[in-house]
Amino acid sequence: MVELLSSKDTNLNHTARQLLEKDEVIVIVDDSLEITIILEHFLTRQGYSVCKTGNAEGLSFLLDTRKVALVLLDIGLPDRDGTEILADIAPKFPDLGIIMVTGTTDLQTALDCLRIGADDYLTKPVNLDVFNHTIKQTLKKRRLAIDNRLFQKELETTSFRTQFLHQLNLKMNTAYLSTIELDSILHAILVGITSDEGLKFNRAFLALFDEGQRTLKGKLAIGPACREDAGRVWNNIKEHNLKLNDIIRSIKRDCLDSDVEVNRIARSLCILGTNYDHILIRSCRERRSISVTNGTATGVSVSEDLLKILGENNFIIVPLYSPSRSLGVIIADNFVTGKPITEEEIQALEIFASQASLAIEHSHLYQDMMAKISELEMVTQELEKNKDLLVEAERYSTLGYMSAQLVHAIRNPITSIGGTARLLTKRTEDPGILKFLNIMTQETAKIESTLEDLFNFVEESALQKTNQSLHDLLQKSVMIFYGTMKKVGIRYHLELTAIDPYLYIDARKIRQVFLHLIRNAIEAMPDGGVLKVSTKELEGQILVTIMDSGIGITEANFDRVTDPFFTTKTYGTGMGLTLVEQIVKLHEATFSLKRNENGGMIATIGFKRQNST
Repeated sequence: MVELLSSKDTNLNHTARQLLEKDEVIVIVDDSLEITIILEHFLTRQGYSVCKTGNAEGLSFLLDTRKVALVLLDIGLPDRDGTEILADIAPKFPDLGIIMVTGTTDLQTALDCLRIGADDYLTKPVNLDVFNHTIKQTLKKRRLAIDNRLFQKELETTSFRTQFLHQLNLKMNTAYLSTIELDSILHAILVGITSDEGLKFNRAFLALFDEGQRTLKGKLAIGPACREDAGRVWNNIKEHNLKLNDIIRSIKRDCLDSDVEVNRIARSLCILGTNYDHILIRSCRERRSISVTNGTATGVSVSEDLLKILGENNFIIVPLYSPSRSLGVIIADNFVTGKPITEEEIQALEIFASQASLAIEHSHLYQDMMAKISELEMVTQELEKNKDLLVEAERYSTLGYMSAQLVHAIRNPITSIGGTARLLTKRTEDPGILKFLNIMTQETAKIESTLEDLFNFVEESALQKTNQSLHDLLQKSVMIFYGTMKKVGIRYHLELTAIDPYLYIDARKIRQVFLHLIRNAIEAMPDGGVLKVSTKELEGQILVTIMDSGIGITEANFDRVTDPFFTTKTYGTGMGLTLVEQIVKLHEATFSLKRNENGGMIATIGFKRQNST
């Protein structure tokens, strides 16, 4: 941009360097050799670059091949009238200063020239002081007109950017963003970074962290092949006063698909989140923009692989982040033009990056909210559908405990009483005594029968096997205890294999197994902790692991936890684990229980991989 002259520079002491840009020239068009030599000599001494020609054809050639700032145009040329030339070039070259030079003093001719587009009018013989004053005034007026237009354009662009960013703010402050909406907004931001109405970068790349921030991966890119499309989008927005939703609808994904090269580059960006020395990860961790110039950056080593992937040694990296986490980076460069990246452009890019960060964070919040809603819906559905199963599981545990206690506390005495009563009936013939002994015998038999019925309640029954989704059973089993876990501060993690294994099992009984083990784990964490449920395939088995961070089982009690008559506070009566072993055995699976090195217990069930009909 031409430097704008300040008010203190309104005198005539401006140098040629102040009034003309590099390579700009003044052209003298006159068929008089003497006048041409005098004017050229004077202008050259003033520091101007000068070209001269004696006809209209020569002027046309110079206008096409040189950066002409000012033309001194004689009206009386041999091949064409100067006023006709003026009428042609004035509208064609709006930034061209034109001073008419003629031997006539006709006022009407001078007025006509000014009306057509001349900046001033000089008569021969030319007074050099007047000539010098006219030259400088015309060049100053030209420079001010150019600067005014450029500043006006910059003001319009800045205003347009501000409106665009304001609409982005409104969009993200009034609604959560789905994944589709997020992609559209991020695409719109990249368009703003690369288009002429935006920040005018040649290329822009967006890379985002995956869940857990394990890897930084390239996601979107816009480059030279899309700049024309991006420009059309912004011009259309400007002409029709479109709003943000219109912008998002106007952006076509064809642009991403057609710009094959930059999208290939974007997809090849993949950096481990633990690679702390990589410049992209450094930018994210330190939350600062890093400028790379000639392949180097201050205080940071630049990856050779990154330079090779981008094919560019000059670019700017701007981090994307929220208060709680790093989100990714935007990389921008001037791959085509080679134009240096200024500090002002970096600051403008950081503003666009902050909007991208806000959009990504809002999308994460939306996804988290939808996941919680889905969890709560699943909890409600599963509690409603499986409340009978929970009751039955509790009944198994309770009656198992009762049965164990009754066996120890009642069976032996009852057996002794019953046996003694039967023996005494054989040794007396007294009707009164026999009557009481028979009552004792009958009631003892009833008690023994009741005890037998209690044990029959938890006896094995025939399996009802069908093909079942293992992951579905596990998720539903965990969700049943959602409220309990929240109440005591237990966090849960599901780490399931990518492919959901289907097993030929009795779904109801296997659900009882999972419920017992999960409940035991929760009971082991009365003050909160972590429940981890995972699956994996190993050596032809599908392993289900339920791990807690609770108080565990002591060494003295560990070998007795599956004894049907053993009870601890943490793991109930032991009937639950006995039932687990029975059901697992019926499915020809394996069950193991061991202490976790970091505290708590690990229960593992191993199903055969081909467990089907």
